[in-house]
Formats: sequence, C-alpha cells, structure tokens
Amino acid sequence: MEILLLVVAGIFMILGILGSFLPVLPGVPLSWIGLLIFYLIPGVTMNYLFLGITLAVAVLFYILNLVIPAMGTKRFGGSRKGMIGATIGLIIGIFAPFPFAILICPFIGAFIGEIMNKSNSKVAGRAAFGSFVGLLASSFMEFVVTFAFLILFLYQFWSYKAFIL
Repeated sequence: MEILLLVVAGIFMILGILGSFLPVLPGVPLSWIGLLIFYLIPGVTMNYLFLGITLAVAVLFYILNLVIPAMGTKRFGGSRKGMIGATIGLIIGIFAPFPFAILICPFIGAFIGEIMNKSNSKVAGRAAFGSFVGLLASSFMEFVVTFAFLILFLYQFWSYKAFIL
C-alpha cells in the first residue's frame, strides 16, 4: 500500500511539472495533491503546518497563473477579444502538430482577436506580444513552484524512506 501511494504521489508531482507547461493541467494544485498523498502514507507523520503553507502557496499561484496572461495582454494595450484570442490560441497550440506551437499560437490568437476588435496592426502586435510575455511569465512561475514542491517531496521522502521502503 505504501509503495502504491508513493508511486501515485510521484505521478502527481510529475503531472504538476508537466502542467506548468500545458495549460490544460493545473500544475501547482496537482503537485500539492502529490504532497498530500505522500502524507497519507502510513508511517509518515502528518505535518499540518507544512501542508497548510504549501496549500496556501498552491492556491495563490493557481490564481496568479490564471490572471498573469490576461494582465500581460491588457498591460500591452490589449482588449477582451485579444485575451480571448490568446486563450483560444493557447488551446490550439496544445494540439497543434508542429514544434513550439504552444508558444506561437497564443501570440497569433491575440493578434487575430485584436484585429477583430478593429485595432490596427501595431496595437494588435503589441497586445499579442503582451499575451506572449504573460504566458511565458506564468509558465515560468508555475514551473518554479512545482519544481520547489518536487524538491520538498524528495526531501520529505528521503527523511521518511525507512518507513516507506
């Protein structure tokens, strides 16, 4: 049972890191669930303070991850249609068969959204660049947090490995 829970916790940690790049997966919450599952292993002492602090961090960064790309578009002069276009481009980029589509498609989506909003190409280009910067910033931030959760997970595992293995 312990090994199964450990494997499931590890899978959630890996999914969390993948989720920092794939917007369909909520990276930080998945990593936090991995930490929670680890503490459900019999023999591992439940640390409520640790779980509470990491939960607060996970919620905060999940909310920021949703807000930052839109803020990037808005900051560079984008409209609501530009933000919607960036989101649609992001979804298309996940499934597109060519490399780096996840980076290029939000830019194109924001540009098309701004053109549909009757913006000129200069304003549309600036808003598209803002969505791109926002996407990169939120992805990097989420990666850093999920990687930190992975380090904490490995440290906790190392401390309790005698109980688990």
